[in-house]
Amino acid sequence: MGKASRTKQDSDRRARIAQQREAQRRAEQRKRIYLAGGSILVVAIVVIALVLVKLNGGSSTAAAASNGPTGAALATVTKQVTDVPASVTDKVAGGGVNTGEFISAPTSTAISNASSQLGSYFATVNGTPLTSGGKPEVLYMGAEYCPFCAAQRWAMINALSRFGTFTGLTTTHSSSTDADPNTPTYTFYKSTYKSNYINFTPVEETTNFRIGNTTNTSVNYQTLQTPTSAQVAIGQAYDPSGSIPFIDLGNKYVQVGNLSPLSPTQLDGMSWSQVAAAMNDPSSSVGKAEIANANYMTAAICKLTNNQPATACTPTIQKLEANLAS
Repeated sequence: MGKASRTKQDSDRRARIAQQREAQRRAEQRKRIYLAGGSILVVAIVVIALVLVKLNGGSSTAAAASNGPTGAALATVTKQVTDVPASVTDKVAGGGVNTGEFISAPTSTAISNASSQLGSYFATVNGTPLTSGGKPEVLYMGAEYCPFCAAQRWAMINALSRFGTFTGLTTTHSSSTDADPNTPTYTFYKSTYKSNYINFTPVEETTNFRIGNTTNTSVNYQTLQTPTSAQVAIGQAYDPSGSIPFIDLGNKYVQVGNLSPLSPTQLDGMSWSQVAAAMNDPSSSVGKAEIANANYMTAAICKLTNNQPATACTPTIQKLEANLAS
């Protein structure tokens, strides 16, 4: 091989090596760009996620606390609560509550104070009839954080469902930073109720989480709904301290705060489905307490509707009406 041929081969080899090195350099450059871009993307995703968490931080009191079933599971639980068989409600009846556990408060008395020693279901108040749309009105004022409200809503939903139909009910829990934390319950917020016999007006005043989703108990809960001046006046007329839950049945019967024998402690550690199942079991202490409360609420409403409808104001319920002052 001549010198000229070797020189050309060497030149070609160096050219190929240079091209390979350039290709390798470009590949390394692209790799670094991709890695840098990927890192920026990951950081951006993390930042966006943190912002979304911050913006939605009020969705629950604590991440570890479930707000309960949704979808088909929610429908199943709600049906269990609203459609407790008459055989169960008849067997529970008054749950052992007698006439001595009811009080009369015909004037503007702080009934929560007057009745707290009795563990009553209702106080008889005999105020100006509370009506809406030509029908007796049931007024509820409570809050999602409130554990006593949490225990009470189960009975309320069952009793009111005997006179009408709820739509849009969702589950939640009481505050994680209050007594009886995370008591399973429903919320009336954004629900609707239709009945031919009564009107139901629920006011859920606050959420179950504090402003900023903090655990600082000196921080107020986030506002949901604000009662009207007329509703505030009704509450203060019977309980100046403003205890919740406040339940006014046509200005005839009133239940305030821990007036009910229902205790949120009874629901400690229970799931929504377990409470619903208990309400269909008359041998269950929880079911007995919830259904007895619902039965007496039903009896009180039947007094307002002249025992209509018959499907709600059954002979068992009418017997309980005798325990309620006229």
